[in-house]
Amino acid sequence: MKHFLAVVYVVGFSLCAFTNSKPRPSEFHLEGDYLLGGLFDIHYGSSPLNPNRPEAIDCSSQTFLLPNFRRFQLMRFTVEEINNSTTLLPNVTLGYEIFDHCSDTLSLPGILKLISVNGLIQPWPEPSKNRSKVMALVGPSTSTQSVTIAPFFMMDHIPMISYGSSASIFSEKLKYPSFLRTVHPNKDTIDAIVMILQHFNWRWVAFLHSDKDYGIDTQEIFTQRIKNTNICLAFTRTLDNSNDYIEILKQIEAQKINAIVVFAPKLYAEAVIKTAVHLNVTNKVWVADDGWALNKVLPKMEGIKNIGTVIGVAQPVITIPGFEEFIKFTKSQAPKVDPEQQTLCNQVCSCRNVTVEDILATDPSFSFPVYSAVHAVARALHNVLECESGRCSDQIAVQPYMVLDELKKSNFTLLNHNIQFNENGDPKFGQLSVVFWNDSGDAQEVGFYNLDSSTSFYINDVEIQWHTGGKVPIALCSPECPTGFAKTQIGIHKCCFKCEMCPQDTYVNVTEDPFQCVSCKETEWSEAGSTSCKLRLVEYLPFTDIGVILVMVAALILVGLILAISVLFAINFNTPVVRSAGGPMCFLILGCLTLCSVSVIFYFGKPTNASCVLRYLPFLLFFTVCLACFVVRSFQIVCIFKIAAKFPKLQSWWTKYQGQWLLITGAFSTQALLVLFGFSFYPPRPYNETSWYQEQIVLSCDLNLAIATCSFIILPLLCCLCFIFSYMGKDLPKNYNEAKAITLCLLLLIITWIVFITAYLLYRGKYIHILNALAVLSSLYSFLFWYFLPKCYIMIFQSHKNTQKYFQGLIQNYTKTISQ
Repeated sequence: MKHFLAVVYVVGFSLCAFTNSKPRPSEFHLEGDYLLGGLFDIHYGSSPLNPNRPEAIDCSSQTFLLPNFRRFQLMRFTVEEINNSTTLLPNVTLGYEIFDHCSDTLSLPGILKLISVNGLIQPWPEPSKNRSKVMALVGPSTSTQSVTIAPFFMMDHIPMISYGSSASIFSEKLKYPSFLRTVHPNKDTIDAIVMILQHFNWRWVAFLHSDKDYGIDTQEIFTQRIKNTNICLAFTRTLDNSNDYIEILKQIEAQKINAIVVFAPKLYAEAVIKTAVHLNVTNKVWVADDGWALNKVLPKMEGIKNIGTVIGVAQPVITIPGFEEFIKFTKSQAPKVDPEQQTLCNQVCSCRNVTVEDILATDPSFSFPVYSAVHAVARALHNVLECESGRCSDQIAVQPYMVLDELKKSNFTLLNHNIQFNENGDPKFGQLSVVFWNDSGDAQEVGFYNLDSSTSFYINDVEIQWHTGGKVPIALCSPECPTGFAKTQIGIHKCCFKCEMCPQDTYVNVTEDPFQCVSCKETEWSEAGSTSCKLRLVEYLPFTDIGVILVMVAALILVGLILAISVLFAINFNTPVVRSAGGPMCFLILGCLTLCSVSVIFYFGKPTNASCVLRYLPFLLFFTVCLACFVVRSFQIVCIFKIAAKFPKLQSWWTKYQGQWLLITGAFSTQALLVLFGFSFYPPRPYNETSWYQEQIVLSCDLNLAIATCSFIILPLLCCLCFIFSYMGKDLPKNYNEAKAITLCLLLLIITWIVFITAYLLYRGKYIHILNALAVLSSLYSFLFWYFLPKCYIMIFQSHKNTQKYFQGLIQNYTKTISQ
């Protein structure tokens, strides 16, 4: 390994000497007790060299970058300021060895010079011997440059403190243990840009980035950062020297993208903007990163206003006291030359024509990161040399790793900024400025993004001069949906959608999921196009309701009438009217009518499991008995007057085996079994009726009709039999009209339930329970009024008809009529 490094250095040094033999300008070198290395890309090497042979690049022949030259001068100024200080390194002189690092891969001779001793590089057996005087390296500028050269410094833990390398990878201390930086990592800049996009509701964006480590890293961070936001990456493209910028901008135009984030170095960004001006791309928002947001050339370019509004994130412009005077003094002096020593590669700057005004007016980005980086190294060296007493110790053999340890513990104030580094070597100080290019061609600060522990973001919207005439530009794939509408995604991007109104009983919560209509709870409701649900009004009939009171009174009257009729029938038990009405069967019918009326009580109040069962059970069982009794009565009447003469054996069998009681018992037993079977599988239970009325919950009882059909079918079957037998007796004696009474009762019963079923099909409000209770009472009253009351009338007011002689006369007259 040591032989390989030695060969690399010798070849690189020789190639550099061959390509550049000019004397060394003193601007790049300063003798001192301890040296700082410096790497600044004063020129940009873009033209490829001969690939067939190794060749170092002559940076002075490449494109000159004035902002980077300013940073180079700032490092020189900072070292001179420290050397003139009486409190910082009081009796120690700092020197520097600075190189123009214009290429990622072809500027290695300068790097090898910094880590070599007497022209040699080898793994030294003892750390304290034969070490380079370079205690730390300030730079380089870009992430790709740092990735290339960092391994040379990491192996000996020589501190690298970069003022511009912001890629995330440098936070990994296992790979870069001695790397620190005074510029914030890409994550912080991306956070600020995303906050700008969210602040102005720009969701349909393009992202252009360089093809280097810096650009690739930002693209990955940006994609990850917007994953859980409403921002969509509509278009992304890598920028390099071979790009067709015209085609890129045409594709952006075709997708109707109005917000374009350009995360690229100055030269690439300038190429994109100049192409946009040339193509007359208009009405766009250009979001700049800190690499070109403070560009001094583009804002004054002809036609720049037509492209739209440029807003971005920039390094804060911090005035460095004394720097302007330093530049004026430096430019007034002729460059000093050491004629006894040949110049090293890339320590020449062809910038004699650069004026003081040019330097001071150029992009000031990254000025404070350079200034604070040099001061951080000086402070660390100050602590290592124990200079707090006013004089630095000359007995301490300073090693780079000692400076690194102190750098990590940095905690000092510089121009009102507290300089500290976190465990990853990233700065814990500073903020980013939000700027826009105003009509005067200046980058005007309109907001900030604090990066200390109290992170905060602010933009003064009023100060921004939008190209849309005062209104914030729109950058959306689809316009926002009206209130109460949910989004339905179109294609792969969630920003492209159509709007659909949420139906009733659903709502859309745009803060949680704007793409879904959420169903309301059973106890809630909503109108179509709602953003929230309302509580349903719980409806049921309490016992205090006036309608319920009237029904209960009617039920009590029914029971009272039944009791009165029962007493009257008991008193006249042996009279023909009572015996013809059924005798003992009358009391069974009256008792069952009374038990049926009990079910009326359970139609009111809050339903419970017990009340739901008792609402149906008494009526189903005992009304079955009532109907069975009337079937028997109607059959007996027809049998007496019509069937007995034709079928005497049938009457004999009916009388012998008590056929009436067998029929009644059979009907009751069958109904009881069916009810027991049905209610065992699915008993009536409380049920919230919500389908009929949006705003209401009607408390009711759920009866499974499919299972209860068997028990309900007995009632209409008995009704049909009763109606058939009673209708057969319609021509019986005029004064002996029991069959006609039963027929009338059945007609009223059928009409009552037809009316109720019709109402039930049309209305399901709380008063349906009153209608149901009235239907039950009406069924009971119909038998009471049209069957029992006429007989009571005869017993009370026409007692002469309640005799055996009268009844026999009616039968004899009817028999004579039939025989004739």
